[in-house]
Amino acid sequence: MIAAATMVSVHTAAQDLIARQAPIDRKLKSIDSLALQKQIRAEQALFPGLDLYPEWNNDYVQAYKNAVVPETYTFDLTGFAMPTHNTRITDVFGYRPRRRRMHYGLDIKVFVGDTIRSAFDGKVRIVKNQGRRGYGKYIVIRHDNGLETVYGHLSKQIVVENQLVKAGECIGLGGNTGRSTGSHLHFETRFLGIPINPALMFDFEKQDILADSYTFHKTPQRNKGGKTTTPQGEGLFYKVKKGDTLARIAARQGTTVAQLCKLNRITKTTILRPGQVLRCS
Repeated sequence: MIAAATMVSVHTAAQDLIARQAPIDRKLKSIDSLALQKQIRAEQALFPGLDLYPEWNNDYVQAYKNAVVPETYTFDLTGFAMPTHNTRITDVFGYRPRRRRMHYGLDIKVFVGDTIRSAFDGKVRIVKNQGRRGYGKYIVIRHDNGLETVYGHLSKQIVVENQLVKAGECIGLGGNTGRSTGSHLHFETRFLGIPINPALMFDFEKQDILADSYTFHKTPQRNKGGKTTTPQGEGLFYKVKKGDTLARIAARQGTTVAQLCKLNRITKTTILRPGQVLRCS
């Protein structure tokens, strides 16, 4: 009986010890988890998109030829800041037949000296000057949400390479440098080097984002009308070409003449000018 009582006592003491130890183990695991999370956040801040991008390069905008591009990827657009308070779009994303090349961003009218801000939190990857070619003075920032943004034709760059920046922080001043015929901001959004139409995410007219998130598709998608679109999507704006009519533009953009008139505050008899930018949705 004494032996049995001793065994019960030992067993009970062991259970008490385990019971007392459990909260300590949970606390230690919590501490380890918090420390790990802190370390991960620190690494992400130093190298945004580290799990997506194969390298950190301070020389080239398109530096990811060997990158593995996911079939789909959703970007968190909350916590944004408009890169400029100006609202007028002067050129759209897409192919330029006259110049026989793509235009990989949106051109927004700004004046020399206007403040240009970072669209999201991130880290400055490139601060360079192409002289009279291309972007002129430009900045590339890689953001925590996986996007990279390009700001071209600046008159002055205020940040330096590898600098951490916050959304809304001033990074430069508007200008007319590079291959430019007038002061404006050339603004691009890219994912692993692939250009995405900024108009699919940003509404410069309303100074807001279109939604809290945007999903990138690597392979072509079909819209409601059955039309195939590219991964970067169709434009929300259209630049009028010689010979265009409202009916032709409406058919091409999958909308109606009435909707075009309403969005652009024009009438069916309004004379369109080549180079004029129309809002399509």
